[in-house]
Amino acid sequence: MTIQEKYRLHLKSLSDELLVLQKPIRILDAIKWPHRIGHDFLAKGGKTLPAIDADFYQRLALGFDPRNKYLELKELRDRIRRKLGPHDELGRILQANVDQYMVVIEMLRQRGQPDFLRYSQHLYGSARDHLRGDRKTLRELGERLCDIFSLPGARHLVRPYPKEFEGQAAVDRLQEKLSGYFRDGQVQVKLSDGIVSDAAAGGDYIKLSSHARFSELDLQVLEVHEGWVHVGTTLNGRQQPYATWLSAGSPRITACQEGLAVLIETLTFSSFPDRAKRISDRVMAIDMAENGADFIELYRHFLDKGASEHDAYKITQRVFRGGMVTGGACFTKDLSYVKGYVETVNFIRSAVLEGVPEILPMLFVGKVTLDDIPVLYQHYLEGLIAAPRYLPPMFRDLTGLYVWFGFASGMSLVDIGRVQQHFRQLFHRLPVADPIITPVDCEFD
Repeated sequence: MTIQEKYRLHLKSLSDELLVLQKPIRILDAIKWPHRIGHDFLAKGGKTLPAIDADFYQRLALGFDPRNKYLELKELRDRIRRKLGPHDELGRILQANVDQYMVVIEMLRQRGQPDFLRYSQHLYGSARDHLRGDRKTLRELGERLCDIFSLPGARHLVRPYPKEFEGQAAVDRLQEKLSGYFRDGQVQVKLSDGIVSDAAAGGDYIKLSSHARFSELDLQVLEVHEGWVHVGTTLNGRQQPYATWLSAGSPRITACQEGLAVLIETLTFSSFPDRAKRISDRVMAIDMAENGADFIELYRHFLDKGASEHDAYKITQRVFRGGMVTGGACFTKDLSYVKGYVETVNFIRSAVLEGVPEILPMLFVGKVTLDDIPVLYQHYLEGLIAAPRYLPPMFRDLTGLYVWFGFASGMSLVDIGRVQQHFRQLFHRLPVADPIITPVDCEFD
C-alpha cells in the first residue's frame, strides 16, 4: 500500500469516526421551547417573562453524556494530529470541526446561565464583530439593511401571497418542486407535529409543520434555501469518498451555509423585502440582547416597530433560546444569515476579480467555510475530493454568474449617494401609491 493510499484510508476512517461521535449532538433540539410557552406568553399580554430558566434546560435531555462525549472528541482530535500530521491541511479542517463540537458541548452545559453567551459568541460571533476583510461591524450593516427594507418602496413592491397550502397539500407541492432538482427521488418531504419552526431540513428530507400554512412563495423559498443548499450540500458531502465529514455541519460552517442559502434566494428571485427585513432584524435583536435587554424589552421593541404579536414573539424567542430570558445571555446563531450572505458575495466577487471563478462550485461540495474552499479545490484537482453532484444551475454554468458579479464589482465604484441625488427630483414628481400588505411569512430554521 502506498503512502497516499494509507493517507486516504486514515482520512476516511477519522472522518467517519467524527460523523458517529457528532450524531447525537443536536443544538436546536437541546434549546427548543415547546409551543405552549408562546401561547402562554401571548395569552398574558406579553407582560410576563416566559417560564424558561436553567431548571427548564436541565430537564431537557441532551441525548448524550457531555463529559464522555467531550473526552471522546478530544481523543479523536489527538489521533487526527498523530495520523495525518500537525500541518496537514485537510487534517486541520477536520480538527477544526472536532474543536467546534467540543465547544458546543460546553455551551450546552451552560444552557440558561450567563456563560451560554460566551460560548455562543465563540461559535457564531457577536453583532459587534467586523465583517471579514472590512471595517464595518455586523450591527452597522444590520442597521443599514433594516433601513433599506423598511423604506416605503419596499412595501409598494409586495404582492399578496395567500397561505393556500397546508398539511399534505403543502408536502405534495414542495415534493413536486424538488423533483426537478433531485431527480432520483432521494429527497423526501414529510409532515411533522414535532418541530417548533414551520419547516426544517434534515440530511435527505424536509419537514413541514402540520400546524403551519404556506404560500406558493414560502414553498419556493423552501425549495431553494432548504432544498438546493442545506439538503443538497449534505448529499454532496455524503458522496465524498474520503472527506466524509463534509456531510455534517459544525457551527463553523453555519455562516457560509445560511449566507449561501440567502444568496440563492436572491439569485432565483425567491426572496422578498419582508423576509429580507426579518433576517436583518435578527442582527439588531441579538445586539440588543448582547447588551442586556431582557425578553420583554426585545418583544416590545419589535411591537413598537410595527411587528405583529406573533412575529415579535418569534424573533425574540429565536434570540433567547438557550439563554436567559431575564437578560445577560442569548443565542447568536441568527447573525449567520447576514454575515454569511455578505461574506459569500464578497468571496464570489473576489474569485471573479482574481481570475479563479472555477473554484466557486466548491461552495456546494459539502458543509464548508469560505477558508476551506481553496484547500478543498486543490485536493479536488488531485482526485481526493469529489465534485458536487447537486449544483444550482447558475453555479453549474458560471458564465452568467461571472457577468453578474463582474458588473456588481464594477458598480461598487459608483457614488450611489450622488446618483440618488440626481434622480431624486424626478422621483418626487411621482404620485404616492397605496402599499399592498402581504401576509406574514413563515419561520424556517
